[in-house]
Amino acid sequence: MIDILACPVDKHYPLELFELDVLAQDNQIDEAIINEGLLFCNECLRYYPIIDEIPMMLPDELRERQTDINFLQKWKSKIPDKVIRHGNPWHM
Repeated sequence: MIDILACPVDKHYPLELFELDVLAQDNQIDEAIINEGLLFCNECLRYYPIIDEIPMMLPDELRERQTDINFLQKWKSKIPDKVIRHGNPWHM
């Protein structure tokens, strides 16, 4: 399913996927079940957290800054530096 998602801001496709917490591998469809992860747009540098298997692809004005910062802090060791330091709409 993640393969069909595009950035809601600039419509860039495909988004880069970072798997942070994988629950299991579904061998029937040859895909991982991602509990927590991150989708990243290489065009506008926006990131979209995946929380409880759901991509949070909200526009900037509907996102909660502290929730995004907490997510980045929680997974800082697994998220690439380009997202931690330069990701939009907020970074650390």
